[in-house]
Amino acid sequence: MEFQDVVRRRRMVRKFTDEPVAEASLQRVLRNALKGPSAGFSQGQGFLVLTGEELAKFWEFGASWAPESVTTAPVAIVPLSVKNAYLDRYAKPDKGFAEGDDSWWRVPYWDVDTGMATMLILQTAVDEGLGAVFFGLAPESVERLHGEFGVPEDHDPIGVVALGHGAESGPSPGSSPTTIARRDFDDVIRFGHW
Repeated sequence: MEFQDVVRRRRMVRKFTDEPVAEASLQRVLRNALKGPSAGFSQGQGFLVLTGEELAKFWEFGASWAPESVTTAPVAIVPLSVKNAYLDRYAKPDKGFAEGDDSWWRVPYWDVDTGMATMLILQTAVDEGLGAVFFGLAPESVERLHGEFGVPEDHDPIGVVALGHGAESGPSPGSSPTTIARRDFDDVIRFGHW
């Protein structure tokens, strides 16, 4: 698929068929996530992939901020941000920042980079002919995620990607794109000065 087609076709899919995701497609989605940019090549991301019984256990609590229909997805990927990887990397001699000091980070690049890796997941899903949706994880679900799935405490979930074969041909009924127009290019983009 041409890249512009991937960008144009990418949307949040909220309902899935029961068709499984091919292992080769899942592996490509995950390998592409590893190609995202990473400040200082810190590589402070982790991804918890859930299928089968583990996914069923996750759906018991993990989709409270999403439409119930997302639980029809056969795969959930939880992107995890690892702040300590960035602090450790930037304490190395070639970077020279104080060990463990995050005060100079105006923007938390551990979350930014994990978000970019997540976008690669969403785009690769389109290229593989799959559907995906990113949604937030409720604060009370984070502790349970750590406990039930052995996620290290310093791995912070930024959300969840539900992945599968889309069961809808267009935007989900009632979704924001069906009620709100996309902002015009000239309303968002400025050249040289705002």
